[in-house]
Amino acid sequence: MKTIVSAAFSFAALAFAATTALAGPEVSKSTIEIGEGKTVNLKGSPMPLGGTAVKVGDPLPASMLTAADMSGVNLGEKKGKVKIISVVPSIDTPVCEEQTHELSEKNGGIDKDVELYTVSMDLPFAQSRFAKEAKIGNVTFLSDYKGSDFGNKHGLLVKPINLLSRALIVTDKDNVVRYMQVVPELTTLPDMAEAVKVAKGLL
Repeated sequence: MKTIVSAAFSFAALAFAATTALAGPEVSKSTIEIGEGKTVNLKGSPMPLGGTAVKVGDPLPASMLTAADMSGVNLGEKKGKVKIISVVPSIDTPVCEEQTHELSEKNGGIDKDVELYTVSMDLPFAQSRFAKEAKIGNVTFLSDYKGSDFGNKHGLLVKPINLLSRALIVTDKDNVVRYMQVVPELTTLPDMAEAVKVAKGLL
């Protein structure tokens, strides 16, 4: 029964995201508290979050993600460059697609000095297909499909649908979180311009 309910929630999330994108998704300037005991909204309905919350000033937690070649990647170990980490529920929805295009195409040219990442629950094969079809070559795609380690270590796991909450994270060269936005409503876009501005200031 739990699996059926989760699948229904997932379908509702993706369907609503597609409907919203047709009218043009709203850009949110707000953020929410995250982690166990907190919630994020889906079409106004609260969805419980899981995991340990990360906040500005914290070192980026160690968590294992999967790259396109199926190798493990731990963003918590990557120091030396400023990073923008764009977290999306699923790249196969229009709002997530727009967020990823914004990261790739509206970064003010900082992709020469800043590492850009998109993290989602999509399989690495789906992420690679998306990147190829969208002609995105300046963003590294990483998958959290193995055990939701990233979601749990960052407090971003939306438990009923086993997807990640929509967020932007900026870390400095020492891998300390300097900016974080988690949108209150899953179907809205985060403020990419603000994240880019913060990243530029860290160079």
